[in-house]
Amino acid sequence: GSSKAASLHWTGERAVSVLLLGLLPAAYLCPGPAVDYSLAAALTLHGHWGLGQVITDYVHGDVPIKVANVGLYILSGLTFAGLCHFNYHDVGICKAVAMLWSL
Repeated sequence: GSSKAASLHWTGERAVSVLLLGLLPAAYLCPGPAVDYSLAAALTLHGHWGLGQVITDYVHGDVPIKVANVGLYILSGLTFAGLCHFNYHDVGICKAVAMLWSL
C-alpha cells in the first residue's frame, strides 16, 4: 500500500531530477516552446515536491499541515500558471535565461 506509493513517489522524484538535467542543455542548444513548457512543468513539480518535504519535516499538527498543503498546492498552481503565461506572452524561460547570461 503506502510502501509501494512511497517507492513510486521516490522514483518519480528521481525521474524529474534526471529530466531537469537533460532539459538544461536542451534549453541552451535548442530553445523553443516545447523546452520552455517542459521546464515550466518540471521546475514546478520539482519545487512542489521539495517544499512538500519541508512541510513534512517542519510543520506539525493536523490543521497546520492541511493549511500548509493547501497553500503549497495554490503556490504550485500559481507558479505553473505564471511560467506558462511568461512562456506564451513573453520571451519564454530559455530566452530569458539567455538574456540574463548576456548581461
